[in-house]
Amino acid sequence: MPISSLLRYRPRSRPDIRWLSAAALCGAATLAQAAGFTFIEVPADKDGPALRGAVWSPCSTPAGRIDLAPLVLQGTRDCPVAGQGLPLVVVSHGAGGSALGHHDTAAALADAGYVVAAINHPGDNFQDMSRQGHLSAFATRPVDMRRLTDYMLGAWPQRAQLDAGKVGFFGYSRGGYTGLVAIGAKPDWTLRPDLCPPLSMRPLCGDIRRNEIPATPAPDARIKAAVIVDPLSVFDAKGLGQVGVPVQLWASALGGSGVTLPSVETLRQSLPRAPDWHVAANAEHYAFLAPCPPALAAAAPEICRDAPGFDRVAFHQGFNAKVVGFFQQHLAAGKAL
Repeated sequence: MPISSLLRYRPRSRPDIRWLSAAALCGAATLAQAAGFTFIEVPADKDGPALRGAVWSPCSTPAGRIDLAPLVLQGTRDCPVAGQGLPLVVVSHGAGGSALGHHDTAAALADAGYVVAAINHPGDNFQDMSRQGHLSAFATRPVDMRRLTDYMLGAWPQRAQLDAGKVGFFGYSRGGYTGLVAIGAKPDWTLRPDLCPPLSMRPLCGDIRRNEIPATPAPDARIKAAVIVDPLSVFDAKGLGQVGVPVQLWASALGGSGVTLPSVETLRQSLPRAPDWHVAANAEHYAFLAPCPPALAAAAPEICRDAPGFDRVAFHQGFNAKVVGFFQQHLAAGKAL
């Protein structure tokens, strides 16, 4: 997913971080009045480089304006986290995406009593796509998310306010693939020959033809529920046999970027436990990204343009409510202070 609109943020005592802008926030507050917002950095370790990302959290301060030109958020920067026993939801973006790509959904979850953490996947984000075309990026993505969860539960300054027994996953596109692997799915790259036409020069297609398939990372047993959105699917019933947690599964009716409604429908039918299934009518693949402000729409029309008659803002109001409702059912929110 090519992305060209960048913004710069200079955190105190940290290096420059550049971010993709994504859109307006929505979602009704329940536990808190506004989403707290802060940037994070997961330190490099033996399993990978530093992970730059963001956290949304319940906040008892009324929302204000956060200027991250060209992006404007409604929330509260560096707000003290409100509540105890808070569930954690980790977010994995799509190919060439950003930690901010689903920030309206993250804010809606934070307003409902969840802490939400997202990172830029190294080598497969809007700023660095050096590994995007390689199968190795698919193997490291679940490891990135495990490292993020480890950080949030083990080193994040507000970790004492989290409930380590309530971890959820939200993944879109390649992030949906990432989430499925994280909850126990095993991919089979031979299932989707349409992704690699015979003359394709994509490195990952060469890897598949030579059977140079990276080992699938072990699942993360801490994840208790997952929202999987328009995923890149290379799974069959055998590969999905170990998935046991509740799944909310979304598909766009019109698809795009290697994701098709039939491929997601096959995934739905192959899961051992029937998912909470939703098809977004008249929606293309990028409709699940946060609604685009004018500056981003001008800079990156390929991710902001929707099918005629599709209202992304209105769709996200319902989408976010259903995502919150699913996690409320399977990861009850924490307690307000």
